[in-house]
Amino acid sequence: MNKPSFDVIFMELAQNLALRSHCTRAQVGCVLTKDTRIISIGYNGPPAGTHNCDDEFGEEGCPRDSKGSCSLALHAEQNAILYASKNGVSVEGSTIYVTLSPCISCARIIYSMKIKKVIFLNSYAAYKGLASDEGVDFLRKFGVEVVAYADLQSS
Repeated sequence: MNKPSFDVIFMELAQNLALRSHCTRAQVGCVLTKDTRIISIGYNGPPAGTHNCDDEFGEEGCPRDSKGSCSLALHAEQNAILYASKNGVSVEGSTIYVTLSPCISCARIIYSMKIKKVIFLNSYAAYKGLASDEGVDFLRKFGVEVVAYADLQSS
Protein backbone atom coordinates (compact mmCIF):
# COMPACT_ATOMS: atom_id res chain seq x y z
CA MET A 1 0.00 0.00 0.00
CA ASN A 2 1.36 3.39 -1.00
CA LYS A 3 1.09 5.77 1.97
CA PRO A 4 1.02 9.53 1.49
CA SER A 5 4.03 11.49 2.75
CA PHE A 6 3.64 13.88 5.66
CA ASP A 7 4.20 16.73 3.18
CA VAL A 8 1.10 15.61 1.26
CA ILE A 9 -0.95 15.11 4.42
CA PHE A 10 -0.03 18.51 5.89
CA MET A 11 -0.54 20.45 2.65
CA GLU A 12 -3.90 18.77 2.04
CA LEU A 13 -4.90 19.75 5.58
CA ALA A 14 -3.78 23.35 4.90
CA GLN A 15 -5.93 23.35 1.75
CA ASN A 16 -8.93 22.08 3.71
CA LEU A 17 -8.36 24.66 6.46
CA ALA A 18 -8.40 27.39 3.81
CA LEU A 19 -12.01 26.40 3.15
CA ARG A 20 -12.85 27.58 6.70
CA SER A 21 -11.85 31.16 5.87
CA HIS A 22 -14.62 33.73 5.72
CA CYS A 23 -12.50 36.08 3.60
CA THR A 24 -14.24 37.02 0.37
CA ARG A 25 -11.00 37.66 -1.53
CA ALA A 26 -8.61 34.82 -0.64
CA GLN A 27 -8.80 31.69 1.43
CA VAL A 28 -5.47 30.64 2.94
CA GLY A 29 -4.74 27.71 5.25
CA CYS A 30 -1.72 26.87 7.34
CA VAL A 31 -0.38 23.93 9.35
CA LEU A 32 2.50 24.29 11.79
CA THR A 33 4.39 21.07 12.49
CA LYS A 34 7.32 19.77 14.47
CA ASP A 35 8.77 16.27 14.15
CA THR A 36 5.82 15.02 12.04
CA ARG A 37 3.31 16.29 14.61
CA ILE A 38 0.83 19.12 14.16
CA ILE A 39 1.43 21.83 16.76
CA SER A 40 -1.01 24.46 15.44
CA ILE A 41 -3.31 25.30 12.56
CA GLY A 42 -4.68 28.53 11.13
CA TYR A 43 -6.55 30.19 8.32
CA ASN A 44 -6.97 33.83 7.35
CA GLY A 45 -9.73 35.92 8.85
CA PRO A 46 -10.58 38.49 11.49
CA PRO A 47 -9.48 37.94 15.11
CA ALA A 48 -11.56 35.43 17.06
CA GLY A 49 -14.52 37.02 18.77
CA THR A 50 -14.98 39.84 16.25
CA HIS A 51 -17.03 38.88 13.19
CA ASN A 52 -16.82 37.12 9.85
CA CYS A 53 -16.25 39.37 6.83
CA ASP A 54 -18.57 37.47 4.51
CA ASP A 55 -21.38 37.69 7.09
CA GLU A 56 -21.02 41.37 7.95
CA PHE A 57 -19.82 42.86 4.64
CA GLY A 58 -21.22 40.45 2.04
CA GLU A 59 -19.41 39.81 -1.22
CA GLU A 60 -17.48 43.11 -0.99
CA GLY A 61 -15.61 41.93 2.09
CA CYS A 62 -14.17 44.06 4.85
CA PRO A 63 -13.00 47.64 4.40
CA ARG A 64 -9.52 48.17 2.91
CA ASP A 65 -6.59 49.64 4.84
CA SER A 66 -4.31 52.39 3.47
CA LYS A 67 -2.36 49.81 1.41
CA GLY A 68 -5.48 48.24 -0.09
CA SER A 69 -5.32 45.12 2.08
CA CYS A 70 -7.96 43.72 4.42
CA SER A 71 -8.31 46.01 7.41
CA LEU A 72 -9.44 43.24 9.75
CA ALA A 73 -7.85 39.95 8.73
CA LEU A 74 -5.02 38.08 10.32
CA HIS A 75 -3.07 35.95 7.88
CA ALA A 76 -3.16 32.18 8.24
CA GLU A 77 0.48 32.05 9.42
CA GLN A 78 -0.20 34.73 12.02
CA ASN A 79 -3.23 32.84 13.33
CA ALA A 80 -1.30 29.56 13.62
CA ILE A 81 1.70 31.17 15.34
CA LEU A 82 -0.45 33.25 17.69
CA TYR A 83 -2.55 30.24 18.68
CA ALA A 84 0.56 28.19 19.45
CA SER A 85 2.07 31.05 21.44
CA LYS A 86 -1.16 31.69 23.34
CA ASN A 87 -1.14 28.03 24.39
CA GLY A 88 2.53 27.94 25.40
CA VAL A 89 3.67 25.83 22.44
CA SER A 90 7.15 26.65 21.14
CA VAL A 91 7.32 27.04 17.36
CA GLU A 92 11.11 27.28 17.25
CA GLY A 93 12.55 24.76 14.80
CA SER A 94 9.15 23.96 13.30
CA THR A 95 7.96 23.68 9.69
CA ILE A 96 5.04 25.67 8.36
CA TYR A 97 2.84 24.50 5.46
CA VAL A 98 0.85 27.29 3.86
CA THR A 99 -1.33 27.49 0.76
CA LEU A 100 0.02 30.94 -0.20
CA SER A 101 3.69 31.91 0.20
CA PRO A 102 4.24 34.32 3.10
CA CYS A 103 3.93 38.05 2.56
CA ILE A 104 6.83 40.17 3.83
CA SER A 105 5.08 40.84 7.17
CA CYS A 106 4.46 37.15 7.81
CA ALA A 107 8.01 36.37 6.70
CA ARG A 108 9.38 38.69 9.39
CA ILE A 109 7.25 36.94 12.01
CA ILE A 110 8.27 33.47 10.77
CA TYR A 111 11.93 34.46 10.93
CA SER A 112 11.58 36.09 14.36
CA MET A 113 9.85 32.99 15.76
CA LYS A 114 12.75 30.82 14.51
CA ILE A 115 10.62 28.63 12.27
CA LYS A 116 13.14 26.65 10.24
CA LYS A 117 11.23 25.68 7.10
CA VAL A 118 8.35 26.99 4.97
CA ILE A 119 6.54 24.88 2.38
CA PHE A 120 4.10 26.82 0.23
CA LEU A 121 1.55 25.81 -2.40
CA ASN A 122 0.94 29.02 -4.40
CA SER A 123 2.88 32.25 -4.93
CA TYR A 124 1.82 35.39 -3.07
CA ALA A 125 3.54 37.47 -5.78
CA ALA A 126 1.48 35.81 -8.53
CA TYR A 127 -1.71 36.32 -6.48
CA LYS A 128 -0.94 40.02 -5.87
CA GLY A 129 0.64 40.72 -9.27
CA LEU A 130 4.03 41.54 -7.75
CA ALA A 131 7.41 41.16 -9.45
CA SER A 132 8.81 38.84 -6.78
CA ASP A 133 7.90 36.95 -3.63
CA GLU A 134 9.34 39.41 -1.10
CA GLY A 135 8.56 37.14 1.83
CA VAL A 136 10.26 34.14 0.24
CA ASP A 137 13.27 36.27 -0.74
CA PHE A 138 13.54 37.65 2.81
CA LEU A 139 13.36 34.23 4.44
CA ARG A 140 15.94 32.70 2.12
CA LYS A 141 18.27 35.67 2.62
CA PHE A 142 18.27 35.03 6.35
CA GLY A 143 18.67 31.26 6.21
CA VAL A 144 15.14 29.90 6.46
CA GLU A 145 14.55 26.99 4.09
CA VAL A 146 11.66 27.79 1.73
CA VAL A 147 10.33 25.16 -0.67
CA ALA A 148 7.58 25.31 -3.25
CA TYR A 149 5.28 22.32 -2.73
CA ALA A 150 5.37 21.56 -6.47
CA ASP A 151 9.13 21.07 -6.20
CA LEU A 152 8.62 18.44 -3.50
CA GLN A 153 6.16 16.56 -5.70
CA SER A 154 8.50 16.46 -8.69
CA SER A 155 11.47 15.08 -6.76
